[in-house]
Amino acid sequence: MPVQFELPPMLLGPLAAAVVVYLILRWVVWEPRTGASPETVSQHALWVGVIGWMASSLQGAMNIGIIPAGRINSPVIGPILVTPETVMPVLAWPIVGVLGIHAIGQVSYPRPKRLHRKASLHVRKIRDFLPQPLAWTTLAIFTGAALFIAWTGTLPAYVPMPYGSVQPEGFRTIGGDGRIAGIDLATWLGAALVVLAAGTWVVLLLISHRRQLEPLTDHDNSLLRTIAMNRLLRTVATVASGLAVTAGNFAARPDPAVGSTSWTNFAGLGGMAVLLAMLVWAPPKLAGPTGSQAKLTAPAGGSHPAARLVSSVGAALGVAAALPLLVGVFLVPAIMAAPAGYGPPGFVALVAALVLLVLAAGQLLLQRNYANADQPRAWPRQPVSPALSTTAILALLVFVTTLVVSAAGNSLIGHDAGWLPPAVLSAVAVILALPAFLATRRRYGIRDAPPGLDAALRAITVYRIVRTLSAMFMAQAAIVLLMNSQAWATVFGVAFMPTIPWWPASLAGAILAGAAMVTALLPVRVLAGSGFRSAPLSDREAIT
Repeated sequence: MPVQFELPPMLLGPLAAAVVVYLILRWVVWEPRTGASPETVSQHALWVGVIGWMASSLQGAMNIGIIPAGRINSPVIGPILVTPETVMPVLAWPIVGVLGIHAIGQVSYPRPKRLHRKASLHVRKIRDFLPQPLAWTTLAIFTGAALFIAWTGTLPAYVPMPYGSVQPEGFRTIGGDGRIAGIDLATWLGAALVVLAAGTWVVLLLISHRRQLEPLTDHDNSLLRTIAMNRLLRTVATVASGLAVTAGNFAARPDPAVGSTSWTNFAGLGGMAVLLAMLVWAPPKLAGPTGSQAKLTAPAGGSHPAARLVSSVGAALGVAAALPLLVGVFLVPAIMAAPAGYGPPGFVALVAALVLLVLAAGQLLLQRNYANADQPRAWPRQPVSPALSTTAILALLVFVTTLVVSAAGNSLIGHDAGWLPPAVLSAVAVILALPAFLATRRRYGIRDAPPGLDAALRAITVYRIVRTLSAMFMAQAAIVLLMNSQAWATVFGVAFMPTIPWWPASLAGAILAGAAMVTALLPVRVLAGSGFRSAPLSDREAIT
């Protein structure tokens, strides 16, 4: 009788996430013609740090041990985190995610192309590459978090009380959330901190013992290990401080019988200080151009003003995307007051619309300041790389698929058309992409520009347009999945609880949301005058 092996459902999420992260890292760093180089490995290390940082959020674990007053499990607020079955997943995902991403980062470098590998007799140890000041700082943060969590274990439990008043005492207000015994919380957070510390040591061993990248010099290989350790230590230090902040949120809760309705988590101030310190603790840099935006330089030397303008537009895109977050205090009421289903999709569409409008304005400014009607228009033969083109097509197909399946599922269970707002708002964003594309297509040529620069500047804008639309389609597909998970369960014939989302759809939505963030940060890799092919536009092409 053949043995049947069935993968446990709880492992499907981590394995799917690991495969996605590995493919993203190999896709970003892999260049078949050049292989490993200071530029590609620096970009790879940057992406490992960015993805690891995105996975490190403990926001879902902030209310561990808190017993709400008069509330049951909610698909919006989440389950009550007072049992091991509910607590361990919200702690395991960030910790295992961070350590797993940094481990995958070490095994996803391009393989050597030589038939015979170069032997190295040097014994590599962690201390040979460890950034000492950062290591001691991280150790101090872990120690402080451990001591604070241990102190939290001495706190008593509180019984939740419904909100009310005590009339004989002048209508004194009582009631509020309760909490479990501090020793239970300290056990969970302490175990998580121990796993984080042990996993960090294992990943540091992996970094130090990883094989040499043969195209790099010994100095660059050593520096690359230091960069990897820097990014790992900064992230795990933030997670350790996040565990302390979670303990502080527990410790700050007042006794509901006392009647105090205000409390402050002072540990959050320390967590914010750690976060800011880790953000500015930059790693060393390898030789060669690195970063998210390639520098546009003319072949003859010096930077053309038009190239500087396009580079500054790239920085303005980040400001435009962050603007809705900065004015979130004013947007939250508007989102809450929006018709049902239009809030989150509207926020995503607003971010995409602002980015597209900035791109259109950048081209108009380029036309006004540096373009000349006498200069021929040069259109790139391949304005968008095959990888991004494939990503855009797949993102659109995934978005359309989620709309179709969600519409079918909602019709079966008699729910409202939850797929309609994302479809309408995404169509509006696509329409807003037309002015940016037409402004790029019809702009006059750049005066006094070296060969290839005009085409490269157009390619950069088209790349940014496609990148924005791809990220928007992924984000909207994620929202459709998260808001219509029960419709998907109906289509696949799976029984579900009316008040609890169907976890496979929610997991797919979370993965798509992460992919949207990664796609939105894809760097522009265009160097003017470095083999970039362009073709002049004919008069007929220029008109159409």
